Amino acid sequence: MKSQKTNDLASRLRNDDIDAFNTIYWEYHPAVYSNALKLIRDPSIAEDIVQEVFVTLWGKRHAIDPEQDIAGWLFVVSHHKTVDQLKRKLKQTLLQKNLGISREDHSIIVNADLKEEQLNAIEQAMDQLSPQKRKVFELCKVQGRTYKKAAEELHISKYTVKEYLSEAIVSIKKYIGEHPRQTGIVIYFLVFANAFF
Repeated sequence: MKSQKTNDLASRLRNDDIDAFNTIYWEYHPAVYSNALKLIRDPSIAEDIVQEVFVTLWGKRHAIDPEQDIAGWLFVVSHHKTVDQLKRKLKQTLLQKNLGISREDHSIIVNADLKEEQLNAIEQAMDQLSPQKRKVFELCKVQGRTYKKAAEELHISKYTVKEYLSEAIVSIKKYIGEHPRQTGIVIYFLVFANAFF
């Protein structure tokens, strides 16, 4: 029954029915927001992501397949947008750390315009981590959580957080060391990774 209702909403949406859009919005907004918040852990950014998701839905309404699961589509789009936001946050954090170091040590030449391939290498290195180690790395290094805060959020001890973080950094350094094509990435990452030790 729910599937038939969803198919009907999708068909109406394709025909520019704003009421169908509003129904989808209010039905799925809480779940999409909750999923984004789990990853980004910032209520205002999570809300921005939700708005982007539904703007995208309206913009692509004519391409929606009435047989497609709208909930699944929304969650895939929200996941991609949340990951994109985390990438931007990672890049911003890297740039801030690099700029801070460049003022103290002029022998390290830091390019404020972090190359996309360098950022991609770090992201690929992070993809090699276990889910728990990646969460610890993102919480402590990208979002700036203390060991204690990260431990509370993940329901593990702060000593486990410290251990996971150390192992994550070793893994990422190893990955980057094995992919030296990205010029300067080791300096970027070393500055970033050691910022909290």
